[in-house]
Amino acid sequence: MSTVIGPTGAVQRDPGQWLTLPGCKKILFIVHTEVYGRRLCDLLPLLESDLRVQVVFTLAPHAFNSGADRLLRSLGATVLPWEQAVRTEFDLALAAGSQGTEQVCAPLIRLPHGAGHVKLSRVADDLPGTPRSVGGLGRKYLTWDGKVVPKALGLAHHDELAQLERSCPEALPIAEVLGDACYDRIAASLSLRERYRNALGLRPGQKLVLVTSTWGTGSSFNRLDALLPRLVAELPRHVYRTAILVHPNVWAGHGSWQVEAWLATCRRFGITVLPQEVDWRPPLIAADWVIGDHGSVTLYATMTKAAILLARFPERDVNPNSPGAELALAAPALSPAHPLTEQLAYAAAEYPEQDYARIAERISSQPGRFNRNMRRLVYRLLGIGQPAYNPATEVLPPPEPLVGARGGRPLRRRGNGRHRQGRGGCERARDDN
Repeated sequence: MSTVIGPTGAVQRDPGQWLTLPGCKKILFIVHTEVYGRRLCDLLPLLESDLRVQVVFTLAPHAFNSGADRLLRSLGATVLPWEQAVRTEFDLALAAGSQGTEQVCAPLIRLPHGAGHVKLSRVADDLPGTPRSVGGLGRKYLTWDGKVVPKALGLAHHDELAQLERSCPEALPIAEVLGDACYDRIAASLSLRERYRNALGLRPGQKLVLVTSTWGTGSSFNRLDALLPRLVAELPRHVYRTAILVHPNVWAGHGSWQVEAWLATCRRFGITVLPQEVDWRPPLIAADWVIGDHGSVTLYATMTKAAILLARFPERDVNPNSPGAELALAAPALSPAHPLTEQLAYAAAEYPEQDYARIAERISSQPGRFNRNMRRLVYRLLGIGQPAYNPATEVLPPPEPLVGARGGRPLRRRGNGRHRQGRGGCERARDDN
């Protein structure tokens, strides 16, 4: 039975008279953006088959709501308007962002929405003269009116505790190192690389170049006009297949029509623009090269066999203590003056395997244990015992063919607007910061 706050501000009981299972523990998933929502989707399998628990969702205020709104419509789940969600009492809330969470009537678990806490906050978000905080770990993300908002703060790596101690020491008592769900899904699926390559339609000997971009003025998308002509003119299609992955915040900020219009010429020349509905992780595992920036996808690429080239890396926007900053020293930078094929060959020949392995280890200090750690935390805060089985980390499903590969049809939105679903609901997660 939930409680709601009535018009006078008093807490009222909602009898749930229309529910068949009215006595469930109620969990609120707070979704700000598509990226945050996809990260939370990794938690859904942990709550499956438990008739004691009911999950509802809400769309929290954020500048990039549009992708999150589409995601929530695709889930087939109960979605409460934000105004109703903040007037309702829940047994637990989960979020990968901070905006508005101080209004929620529930113990809150805050999770990161990307890999490695790479980015620094925008200058405009900080007081003049103060150092820029690390995104997600500063006081402005974790406190309200001088008090820590979350009941628990999930971290991926124990090194992040030192950063938290510098930026918001009052949050240290609530921090728990859980690991990284996306890291675990990729790691569990690495052995399926050839299966993914076959599913994408790559022919024997054909190479896949994955171009990935985060959002903002420091992203590779911001300079894509310099890179796109080279991808078209310098990479022979019989040898190279090229796919472009654009951060959901770019789609949300500019609109789907505009992004597709900007990239229309790429499609005409056989470059695949991966739609928002497609899981980026199988193509990442299948890639021979990743041309990226300081976003999380580039960092996750250190787990794979892909050689990395950095098209953009805005040093002033990057946490200098992050694995992303270390990657900038290990990965070669894309040169505007040398043939692209020669640079791809160089990146492959000079592949720093030990460096990338060390950087990848900095993404998670609990490899393969996120589900176990996260479920234990969730049920502890719910005040009930965990289900009597070990939560599994599932491999990623095969992707659809790239546009034009072996005559494959274009990757496009399904007519019903729904996403590919597995045991836990959403199977795609764009985890870029």
